[in-house]
Amino acid sequence: MRPSAPLLSVRELSLTHADAAHPSPRDVTFDIDPGEVVLLLGPSGSGKSTLTLALNGLIPHALPATMAGTVEAGGIDTAAAQPATLSTHVAMVFQDPDAQIVTGTVYDEVAFGPENLLLALDVVQARVEAALRRVGLWDRRDENPDHLSGGGRQRLAIACALAMGSPLIVLDEPTANLDPQGIDDVYAALADVVAAGDRAILLVEHNLDAAMDFVTRTIVLDREGRVVFDGPAAEIIRTHADELVGMGVWLPAATLAALRLRDQGFSFDPLPLTPDELGTALAEDAASSPSARSTTGTPPRSTSEELRDERGEEKERATEAIIRARGLTVRRRRTAILHGIDLDLAPGSLTAIVGANGAGKTTLIQALAGVVPPPRGQVSVDGIDPGTASPRDLAARIGFVFQNPEHQFIAHTVFDELAHGLRLRHVPEIASRVEEMLVRFGLEHKADVHPFLLSGGEKRRLSVGTALITRPRVLALDEPTFGQDRARAAELLDLLQNLRAEGTTIVIVTHDLQLVAEHSTHVVMLADGRVRASGPTASLFRDQQLFADAGLRMPALQRVLASAGLEVTR
Repeated sequence: MRPSAPLLSVRELSLTHADAAHPSPRDVTFDIDPGEVVLLLGPSGSGKSTLTLALNGLIPHALPATMAGTVEAGGIDTAAAQPATLSTHVAMVFQDPDAQIVTGTVYDEVAFGPENLLLALDVVQARVEAALRRVGLWDRRDENPDHLSGGGRQRLAIACALAMGSPLIVLDEPTANLDPQGIDDVYAALADVVAAGDRAILLVEHNLDAAMDFVTRTIVLDREGRVVFDGPAAEIIRTHADELVGMGVWLPAATLAALRLRDQGFSFDPLPLTPDELGTALAEDAASSPSARSTTGTPPRSTSEELRDERGEEKERATEAIIRARGLTVRRRRTAILHGIDLDLAPGSLTAIVGANGAGKTTLIQALAGVVPPPRGQVSVDGIDPGTASPRDLAARIGFVFQNPEHQFIAHTVFDELAHGLRLRHVPEIASRVEEMLVRFGLEHKADVHPFLLSGGEKRRLSVGTALITRPRVLALDEPTFGQDRARAAELLDLLQNLRAEGTTIVIVTHDLQLVAEHSTHVVMLADGRVRASGPTASLFRDQQLFADAGLRMPALQRVLASAGLEVTR
């Protein structure tokens, strides 16, 4: 029986941005009750992030959007109350944590909200300490938030929401910048929050593997922003998996693997949602029909063949590296972030830089690309030194995509953003090349829209397009699939593979180790600003201890498939 007073009540809600022709989301109706953990799914552009902004009054009070329908939080109409009042009912963690950090220390940031509620000092202190301990930042409470890694700032934003004590917490991709341990810590903290049964969580999340044991219900929006499914999370995903895949919605990695294996003759009933469920199903299938068990892709090779190939690749990289680092040391405010990095990246490779939060991944890729100029003589990219090269020469050789797309937007329309680099280089046929890129990234209907008014996924696609449109020999991307729906992420990864086949060298920073396993040719593992391991992906993924030494965990799905002797093709 549903409680008579839900924490949140949404009725026929439609939201239309100032420059948009159609609302997204559209005619959305749902309630959230105490104790629920609701997963909001939908393809990029369906209005997920926009919807979250209406739940605490930022729409319509602070952001330019037209609102039809009603939202009530704790019985209060959000259109009639100011966000400050609503913050005691709905706490918000944005997709970009930098958008909500305002103070000079980690402690003060978490204390800021409770202090503005005029709570007693001892209550504020207790809330701050509890929240920071929950997300593992208590020992860094006196530091400036700017000194935290991207994942650290994400955990800080979550701590701020926890400290507010609001009955409903809304989180927009809270684990996007976190390593596996950070993800576990965040979900453990959130599980504690709802365990008492008097609070609830609304979660927008693409990394469903860690979330499946946590969520109780899912609401799915289609590309038009309408609710198409609403019910128990496991039931919705299992029952409508094929439809969700067709919509471009993310599913758990084990579910996607099972769907591919099903096409190869395997039978799953029910459809697995976790690696453990997939492993159990594969073991039962093998026991019932051993002859049906087979591997896909290339046949297994001998160890001597693999070692010979790896040594050949190492030799090729050493002699023909398009990116080379020698003794690369980068300091920030007198603190060394990178310590004596030596790297050689071969032309046409797709190298993933991985590591725990704070390992130095973003600093490394920015130094290689010249975004943070490295010390002179320590890096070479396609024959030039990023530490001394002019911006024009550097941009002609390497395109860079920031972790936060907004950091690189300079034009007032999507079309002009894409055209900017071509105009600087006096490239002919600008219009045709821009149109081609708009279509390639599904942005043709957004050509005249301001980049800041795009959805998170659309901003990411635009940022990748601006880096690609000048056709550089090297492309560096920091968390390239962040904010993308499954279909768009797959398209982007296919595009990167096509570019690599044409000779473009790709370097990415990512926390998605499943993506690394499926798409990269080489891996660089960082720990504490040093290279802990590097080499061909297949070689590194045979050694779980390497991951442990770098503060990481090999994806559970990879372990399950390896133990079953299977390799799932995309």
